[in-house]
Amino acid sequence: MYLDIVILSHLQRGPVHGYELKRNVSATTAYALHNNTLYPALRRFEEAGAVVKTAEQQEGRPPRHVYELTDLGRELLHDMLADLPAEQAGDEPEFLTRLGQFEHLTPDERRRVLAARASALRDQAAHMRQLAEKTERSPRNHHWGGLVVAELAGRVERELAWVARLEAMVEQP
Repeated sequence: MYLDIVILSHLQRGPVHGYELKRNVSATTAYALHNNTLYPALRRFEEAGAVVKTAEQQEGRPPRHVYELTDLGRELLHDMLADLPAEQAGDEPEFLTRLGQFEHLTPDERRRVLAARASALRDQAAHMRQLAEKTERSPRNHHWGGLVVAELAGRVERELAWVARLEAMVEQP
């Protein structure tokens, strides 16, 4: 779903043809957006009324399709940014895609996104604690596995602290 958000957010900047959109997404995300991802998404958005496609005539070449975000598309983008379902809250790209566009959300919407992420991180932290205990009790005491679990637990704790700092900033533009 985060790729849908990325595509729509790039269309928010103005009309663009597919190749340029693909190039812009790749340049800002370091994700190589493939045609078999981009064009089906654009088709879905067009069918939903979120995007309008027009043919731009080119001399000596086939027409080039230009895509433009509609008002409905702007509403859809906003709704997608403001919603981080529990099943997606543990997915880092889903969270970071929304966080990177917090300027489009109200403070309350930002709080809800951060709360969803914090909840998912607390679940991950509990899982890491269980894994650490299991590793310690193991008769083979998997040293390397324990190191991995400790690192992952540390990452989760650091991100929880970061999310808490972000929560203190939700009123900022």
